[in-house]
Parts: sequence; C-alpha cells; structure tokens
Amino acid sequence: VNAGGRLVVTATRVGGDTQLAQMAKLVEQAQTGKAAVQRLADRISGVFVPIVIALAVGTLGFWIGNDGGVTAAFTAAVAVLIIACPCALGLATPTALLVGTGRGAQLGILIKGPEMLESTRRVDTVVLDKTGTVTTGKMTLVDVVPADGQDADELLRLAGALEAASEHPIAQAVAAGAAKAGALAPVEGFANAEGLGVSGAVDGREVLVGRLRLLRERGLDVPPEVEQAAADAQTAGHTAVLAGWGGRARGVLVVADVVRPTSRAAIGQLRSLGLTPVLLTGDNTAVARTVAAEVGIDEVIAEVMPADKVDVVKRLQADGKVVAMVGDGVNDAAALAQADLGLAMGTGTDVAIEASDLTLVRGDLTAAVDAIRLSRRTLRIIKSNLFWAFAYNVAALPLAAAGLLNPMIAGAAMAFSSVFVVANSLRLRRFQPVS
Repeated sequence: VNAGGRLVVTATRVGGDTQLAQMAKLVEQAQTGKAAVQRLADRISGVFVPIVIALAVGTLGFWIGNDGGVTAAFTAAVAVLIIACPCALGLATPTALLVGTGRGAQLGILIKGPEMLESTRRVDTVVLDKTGTVTTGKMTLVDVVPADGQDADELLRLAGALEAASEHPIAQAVAAGAAKAGALAPVEGFANAEGLGVSGAVDGREVLVGRLRLLRERGLDVPPEVEQAAADAQTAGHTAVLAGWGGRARGVLVVADVVRPTSRAAIGQLRSLGLTPVLLTGDNTAVARTVAAEVGIDEVIAEVMPADKVDVVKRLQADGKVVAMVGDGVNDAAALAQADLGLAMGTGTDVAIEASDLTLVRGDLTAAVDAIRLSRRTLRIIKSNLFWAFAYNVAALPLAAAGLLNPMIAGAAMAFSSVFVVANSLRLRRFQPVS
C-alpha cells in the first residue's frame, strides 16, 4: 500500500517467460508423456466377441452338417449368441465407475476418470509436498520462551500488539496468538526494518520484535538463555522471533508451520496400504526433517526448486517406482502431472487441481488415504464384474452349443448376469472413510 509518493514497478518477465507460464509448460510436457491406460473391458471384448461369432457360425454348421435340422441348428446358434451377449461386459466398468465416483464425491474425493484406477493398484511410493499438505500451510505461534525474570504473558502481550501492525505472515501468527489472551494495546511510531523486524511504542515502552541481528544492531543486550532458546527453535525447524525493550531482549516467540493433526495417522495408513512415503519440499533440510520425524516419514528430499520436483518424480520412476504425488501449489502442478497418480488438495491452486488425477476437497491427508482405498476398491469391483460376466458366459456356451439351452432361458440368464454386475457395483455405496 503506497499511501503517498510514486511507486515504480518493473516487470522482469512477461507472457510465456513468467514463472506461471513455465510451470504450465512443464505440466503440458508431463501430461503428453503419460501413456493412456486401456480399459479392461475393451481388451476382453476385443477377443471375446469375434470368438463367440465364430462359435455361433460353427454351431450352425455343425448342426446342419450332422442332419440336426435347420430349426435346431438356428436355435442352438441363436442361444450361443444370446448367452454370450457381452451386456454384462459393457456394464462392468461404467456401473462401478458411476457408483465409485459418486461415493467419492460424497466423501470429498473427485475422481477425474477411469485411467487412474490401475495406477492406484500399482502405486508403491507416495511423494508428499510439505507445506499445505502435511502441514497446515499457515504460520502459528507454538511457544513463548521468556528470559529469566520476565513474565511470559507480558512478553506476548507487548510483542503481539506491535506485530499486529505488520502484514507479515510471521507477525500475524504472533499477533493472533497474543489476541487469544485479550485485546491488543495500540501502537505508536510503528516502523518496519525490512527483512529484520519491527519497532514501535506500546504502553509507553519502545519495543523491538524481530531477528537477533536487529536487537543487536539497536544495542539491546541479549541474555545467553534467550540466545539459546532462539538457537533451539531454529534447530527444531521453527522460526525464532525475539522481542525486547528497556535495553535488553525479553524472550523468544516460536512460530512454525504446524503439522496437520491427522497427518501422522494418515502416513501410517498409507504405509498399511503398502506405500512408501517421501517428503518433498523446497524448505531447508532442518525444517523438513523435523516435520518428517513428527509424522513418521523416513525419506526426505529438501531444498528442491519447483522445476526440480518433476525431476525427483522422474528419478523415482526411473528407479522402477510407481509414484503417487500429493500437493497443493503451483509449484507442485508439473510433478502432479508427471506422477503415475496425482492427488491435489482442493484447498490448493487451480493449476495443481487441473494437473491431478484426483482432487481431495477436504484438504486433509486422510482424504488421500480414502482416495487410494476407494480407487482400489472400485478397480476390484470392476475386475470381479468382468470375471463374472466372462466366466458366466463361457460356462454357459457349451450348453448353448450343444442345444441344451433354450434361447428364452438364455435371454433370462444373460439379463441376470447384467443385474448381478449392477448389484455388485452398488456395493461401493457402502464404502466407509478411515476414522
């Protein structure tokens, strides 16, 4: 917000050279490199139907050739065609998809198409973006560490009042934490030291809040316990904000992008599905390992640039892994498209959602678990439908060819196979999410 004076903006990149355009190009490249998965029903029908037609013609010729009579020959041939009519084969996939996608929508899981179902069965590695996926993506005040002899409530009250005047995400996290304890005091003479912190008068005290460097530059004494608390917070992968007044540092406010409450349980459930979780982030290694340890992930890939996320997925695929990717940001879009199975948080960006195979409306990792479970269950139903339709027809074909099956009965039996397939698909309506 430029209240007065002139603001000069220079566009360093425009059009196709922008970061967003480059990400879109990566998405396009990844999508064109992904092979389409053929439907099981198409593969089976492509072989089954010609064989049945040949069998019907053979049955007709056999009966006529053995003086069985034209009526009996045509009756047997028609019975073969009717009992082998692939209606159930045609219903096997779309009915299961209809019920499965409908149940998924009820649970906040949007399945874009049937192509990804086989991928869910084969997936053995799941790459998880950290910010906004494993974590909330929002900075939160997690601890207040006062200096010796300093009251923690006063530290938070004064620092929170000053930070409330700043628009920085870390400042807003401190302010929100302080606001829970009561109304914030007014600030006078607010000033922002870019990249270092803020200063101003609160309740008649000149307060400084920011980095250790800012307090030292302004001549404030930093007690050893305060410096140690800041170092401990940074070692733990958190952000340390120091506050001081009256010539000395009064304590440390610890801010972090906290892990979602359900993330650890979701990671455990992903493991139970036979998946190996990998944490992928652009953040520094210390932060990434702290988050990984908290949720139970062993493999961490940190300090990764946006374009490099695609390379990480490609490298895993080159090692023989079938990769699922879960992310929410623009930086994740190309990797989502490159992965064998892309799952986008519905709370994320439109480009990430567009690049994914599944969209998780709930924005929760447990939704990813439910998505994979539902997709695998849908695939199992499709396979059982295809097996029943195929095995049922094949078992009845010899009876029809032998003239032991009346066309009327064959028609009823064929209809029953279709009813069975539909009823089997409807079992997906009983799918329940993980607790």
